[in-house]
Formats: sequence, structure tokens, C-alpha cells
Amino acid sequence: MARLITRLAAVFLAVGLFFTTQSLAAPQRAAAADPGYLMLHFTGEGSGGQQMYLAHSADGLHWNDLNGGAPILRSTIGTKGVRDPALVRSPDGSKYWIIATDLCISCGQDWNAAINNGSRNLVVWESTDLVNWSEPWLLNVAGAIPDGRNAWAPEAIWNPETHDYVLYWSTNVPLNGKTKHRVFYARTSDFRTITTPQTYIDRPGAQELIDTQIVEVPAGVGDYRYVRASGDGQITLEGSNSILGTWTTLGNLSGIGLTGAQVEGPMWMKFRDRDEWTLYLDRYASSGGYMPVATTDPSAVGTYQLPASGSYDMGVNKKRHGSILNLTAAEEARVLARYVNTPAQRLQSFNFQDRYVRHADFDVRIDQNVTSDDAKFRIRPGLAGTGTVSFESVNYPGYFLRHANYDFQLVRNDGTAQFAADATFRKVAGLADATWSSFQSYNFPDRYIRHYAYELRLDPITTATARSDATFRVTN
Repeated sequence: MARLITRLAAVFLAVGLFFTTQSLAAPQRAAAADPGYLMLHFTGEGSGGQQMYLAHSADGLHWNDLNGGAPILRSTIGTKGVRDPALVRSPDGSKYWIIATDLCISCGQDWNAAINNGSRNLVVWESTDLVNWSEPWLLNVAGAIPDGRNAWAPEAIWNPETHDYVLYWSTNVPLNGKTKHRVFYARTSDFRTITTPQTYIDRPGAQELIDTQIVEVPAGVGDYRYVRASGDGQITLEGSNSILGTWTTLGNLSGIGLTGAQVEGPMWMKFRDRDEWTLYLDRYASSGGYMPVATTDPSAVGTYQLPASGSYDMGVNKKRHGSILNLTAAEEARVLARYVNTPAQRLQSFNFQDRYVRHADFDVRIDQNVTSDDAKFRIRPGLAGTGTVSFESVNYPGYFLRHANYDFQLVRNDGTAQFAADATFRKVAGLADATWSSFQSYNFPDRYIRHYAYELRLDPITTATARSDATFRVTN
């Protein structure tokens, strides 16, 4: 019995060490061997700016827009706009989530409506590889908060004490008839169900609070394991040794001229090769987007420094309230391959040269003089096979032209081998004119993309008319 107890104790100790090691290392990875950084963000108001964008950096200070500067995900639910995203990695690195504010300003909703009767939901996507994302779903986080009017700026951090995530966000619960945002939290393991929301941070009186983000600090740096930055009229810093424990106010960044009147959306980044951090701040008041503020100790207010002129480059797109992930080599390789800057192009019909391939309500056809993004695609390396191509929609990133029962639709890539085969084609010399192009099915090589009664189909080609129908020009 004593031997059994000893063996069980060893097993429990090993399990405990596994969870501790995983929870500390993976969610905010910052190993010197990791090659780069990935920023998820939105760009501004309007339906196009309030979607999900990615940028990559090798040094954490100079950023390149991915996917040609176009969104990598578009919300098709709720308000159909998303802002303030957080990018969350599971402790074992097997899953990733994007959680974002369900909000679309200047595309059907103004700020007053968003503040006082906004969406109580967050928008969530899930992935196992950072490149193939699920359909989004709505997570109601504020519906159970009495008089909760909205749900903004979500974040999540793995809590090693409870082995789940602390999900936190801002909700307006008016005080004496006036707006007052405070930060609430709930626990979750899957971002589909949550515990009952509780108040997490509440400033005295009428002071509002939004845009909180927590960073985990390694042992030996500063006095606290966790530091959080929040927008509460200042950019206030607090420290704690427990995510759900007591937090101590450390000060704010007014000493370097940064208050809540100038900046918002604090976003932490740990440099992979040294004990130095950047707190990115969104210069919303001047419409400047993010800039980095550096420190060697997140808990020491006096160590924060404004960036020197020319020391950073945020890329072409404006970077607004988002999230940064330190990438492993495998993650970086997948992301850079998937979101390479491929230009948007159109497919012009050979025998109806005023018509172009386009999607309409996810059906695919050829229509006259279409210049909108409905007729624009990124011709990607084929999802199946070598020397092949697949057609990804510009305005519905992650959706591809796919045949099913020889009919074509625009469909989200579900990551299956069947989808990959159905959405893959070989580009060959045009069947009606060798200076144009035709597209042969990967899994039905006796069939080609062609239009028939203006609808796109996958058919055998046996007549001169069919050869013309199956011939297209790739054009801008």
C-alpha cells in the first residue's frame, strides 16, 4: 500500500508540474528561439475596418501587413462588425481562439446606441492551426448582468490556479442614469459557456473603466507575477500575484504625457530575446493608431519610455486595439504561407467579355461589369495537390469557390480533405484560346469550370460552345 501511495503521489506531482509548466510557458510564449510576432487588430470605423486583420514582425517594432492588407476574417453574425480582438492560445498549443467586440460603428449603429443598447455578445472563432478558422459564434456575456447595456474589449488569460480561462470585458451598467463602464469577468474552458459574470474592476464613483489587458511577468522581474493596464481616465497599472486575487495600484503613465485623453487599448508584448516589454497604446485622439512604449519592468511606472523617432514602423494599415502573440517557428511558417500578399484578381468570361465570375448570396455566376469585391478573388496555391490553384474570396476571407454536385458555391474552408479537393483546380491553356486560361477540376479531371445560363458549373467539355464557356482571363 505504501508503494502504491508513493507511486500515486509521483503521478499527481507530475500532472501538477505539467499543468504548471504548460500554463506558464505557452499562453504568453516569449522564448528566445521563437522567430517573430503576430498582431491581430482592427483598423477603424466602417464595415471594412471593423474586421480582423493580421500583421507580422520579426523584431516586435517593425510590422508588415499580411494578406495584402486585407481582412483575414469577416464577421457574418451579430452586428457583422468586430473590434478590440484578443488572440488566445491554449496551454498546450493545440487550440486558438479569437474573441472580439460585436460592434459595427457607422454601418447601422452609432456610438449612443452601442453604449446604451449595444450587443451583449462577443464574437468568437476557433482554430487548431492559426490559419483555418471555424464559423464565428456569439457568446452572450453581458445578458446576465443587471442593466448591462453592452460588452466591449474582451480579453482572456489562462489561470493556473483554476485550470481554465478568466474571460474579462467592459460593460456599461449606468450609475444614477449616467454611463459607467466597469470590467466584469467569468470563467470558461471553451468560450462557449461561461460562469455567472462577476465584477472584476470597478473604480470609485462615476469613473468609467475600459480596455484592460493583463501580462504575465516571469520570476525575478518586478514584485508581481501579473501586471494589468487599464483605461480609466489614465492608463493605470496594477500588480498582483493572482489573477483573481487582490490587485495593487502601481501608478499611471501621465508622467510621460500619456493619459486616457490621448491613448487607449493597451496591448502588451514581451520581447522574445530579452527581459523587455512594449506596451502598445492606440492614439485614438489623434487618429494615429498604435505606438510602442518600452519598459524593462512592467510593474515599475518610472521605467516606461516613449519611443525615439524612427524606432518603429507600424506598416500601411492603421493598427487599433488588438492582441500580440509570440510565434513558434511552426506557427510562423503556417501563418506566413497562408496569408502571403496575393493580389486580388477577377475572372473574365471569354465569350461574354463584359461578364465576370462573382458570388451573390454565396451562389456563383457571371454578371456584367462587376467591379465590387464580390467579383474579386485571391488565387492561392491549391488546397490539394501541387501545381494547382484555389480561389479565395476577397470580401469573405476563408471562403473558396467549391463545387458540389457539379454546381459552384462560395463556401468556408472546413479544413477537410474533401473540401480541399473540391476547391482545387489546375490552370491550363484556354480551351477556346490558348492565350486565356481554363481550370480543370482536381478530383474530376474530365471536368472544367464553365458557365451555363450564366451559372458556374463543373462539366465535361465536348463542344465548341462549351470550350468558350470554360475559358477565362485572369485580370485585375
